[in-house]
Amino acid sequence: MYVTEKSLHLLSLWKGGDQLKVFRADLQEDGSFDEAIKGCVGVFHVAASMQFNVNDKENTAEAFVRANIIDPAIKGTINLLKSCLKSNSVKRVVFTSSISTITAKDTNGKLKSIVDESCQIQTDTLWNTQASGWVYALSKLLTEEAAFKFANENGINLVSVITTTVAGPFFTANVPASVKVLLSPLTGETENYKILSAVNARMGSIALVHIEDICNAHIFLMEHANAEGRYICSTQSCTLSNLAAQLSKEYSSPSMLSKTQKNYDKVPSEISSKKLKDLGFSYKHGIEEIVHQTIMCCLDYGYLPSV
Repeated sequence: MYVTEKSLHLLSLWKGGDQLKVFRADLQEDGSFDEAIKGCVGVFHVAASMQFNVNDKENTAEAFVRANIIDPAIKGTINLLKSCLKSNSVKRVVFTSSISTITAKDTNGKLKSIVDESCQIQTDTLWNTQASGWVYALSKLLTEEAAFKFANENGINLVSVITTTVAGPFFTANVPASVKVLLSPLTGETENYKILSAVNARMGSIALVHIEDICNAHIFLMEHANAEGRYICSTQSCTLSNLAAQLSKEYSSPSMLSKTQKNYDKVPSEISSKKLKDLGFSYKHGIEEIVHQTIMCCLDYGYLPSV
C-alpha cells in the first residue's frame, strides 16, 4: 500500500478492513497503472484537473492551453486505457465526463427544450467564447473524445457518465469545487458564481445530482450488460433564480447575490436523463434534499458560518 498525505484522510475514515488498496500512480507515466489494474474486471476513471480557467490572459493562447492542460489530460487517460488493454482482464471502463461537454443551444443560439447526450458542444465555440469554465470544458470534451477513439480502435468497452452539478454530503479534506460553485449565490464568491451563471446561460438551467446517485450510476453502468455510449446523470434541472430561492430557503445569508433574483428563464431547458432511466436506473434524492444535505455538511466544515 502506498500512503500519501492526501490518502491519509480517507484511510482514516475507511472501516472496510483490507478491501481497499492504495497504489501509487502518475497519469503522465507510461505503465504507471499496470500494477493497480492487474486482475481487475472493471475500471472507473474519475480523475481530472479541476482548472476552470486560465488567469493570465497571455496564457489563453491555444498552444499554451493544449500543452499545459489538454495534452496532459489526454495522455493520462490513454495511459490508463493502455494499462486496461495490457491487463487482459478488464471487461469495461466507466469514464467520468461532465455536463460542461453539453450545450442546450442550437446552431442559431436558441435554447432547446430538451437536452440529451447528442447535444455536444463544439470545440470552436469554447475557443471563441472562452466563457467562465471554458478550459475545464475543453479539457473534458477532448479527453472524452480521445478516450472513445482509443477504446473503439482497441476493442475496449468504454461507457461515459456525463455528470451534472454534483452536491450533497462529502468527506474530502476540503470542500469540493462543485459544491463551491453550487453555493456561490449564498457565499457571494464572484468567480464561482460566474461559472454557475455560465452553465445556466449555456444550458438554460442548472442540473443537479446527489453524490450517492452519481456513484450508484457509475456502478450501475459498470454492471449493466446493455450499457453503451454516453449517459447524462441528472436528478432534475431548475433555473438559476429558482436554485437561489431554494438555497435561501435553507440558509439565510447576507452575501446572497441580489442578481440571482432575476428570472432568467420562464421555462428552463430540461437536461434529460431519459437514456439512463430507460436502462433501469432510478434516483434516490431530489433537489430539496441535495441542497439541504449540502448546506448541512458545509456548516459542519465551517465553510458556511452558523446562523
